[in-house]
Amino acid sequence: MLELGFKALIAYLLGSLIGSLLLGQLRGVDIRTVGSGNAGGTNALRTQGWAFALGVIIVDVGKALLAVGWLPGLDLPGIGIDPDVDRGWLAVVCAFAVVCGHVYPVWYEFRGGKGAATLIGAVAVLAPKALVPVLLVWLACVMLTGYVGLGTMLGTATLPVYCAVTQPGNTPLLAFGLAMAAFIVFTHRSNVQRMRAGNENRARRLWLLRSR
Repeated sequence: MLELGFKALIAYLLGSLIGSLLLGQLRGVDIRTVGSGNAGGTNALRTQGWAFALGVIIVDVGKALLAVGWLPGLDLPGIGIDPDVDRGWLAVVCAFAVVCGHVYPVWYEFRGGKGAATLIGAVAVLAPKALVPVLLVWLACVMLTGYVGLGTMLGTATLPVYCAVTQPGNTPLLAFGLAMAAFIVFTHRSNVQRMRAGNENRARRLWLLRSR
């Protein structure tokens, strides 16, 4: 259990390295003070441009690839590899920890992003084929409604459905999918409120059904 705890902590600390805030420091801007106030890729794109947003995505996806794809198999000095720790559960614990670190970063007063890009990086390691239905649902929703947040929530909800259908015996992955579906809805609660109030921003370039 010592290995599980230490690696979950390291994954959380990796998640706390927020791409928009790291790059924002180089540019001299705190992205949490502009636009929607969120430290995620969508607000980065809207307020800082595509090049900045691309850098943000690379950092936020990359840290998940490290936390989920590299960290679980790492032989830490003084801790080693615990044979009693299930590798599947260790991977999903690290995945959940890195997403939580992104949303509640210890380095930035626990004010981070909403976890979507980091989750994509985690899923790319845990179940890469699941990215296809997840991204297709996201794209279809954004094209039909213009709401990026709604697309993110519905796309994430596709993950546990995919796991249940294609890998019904993979309990760690299914548990991760269910937990992430609930967590992403929670992190997007302000988007839900704005959609209900009718003042949520829309991605007009992708929104096919917008008024011409």
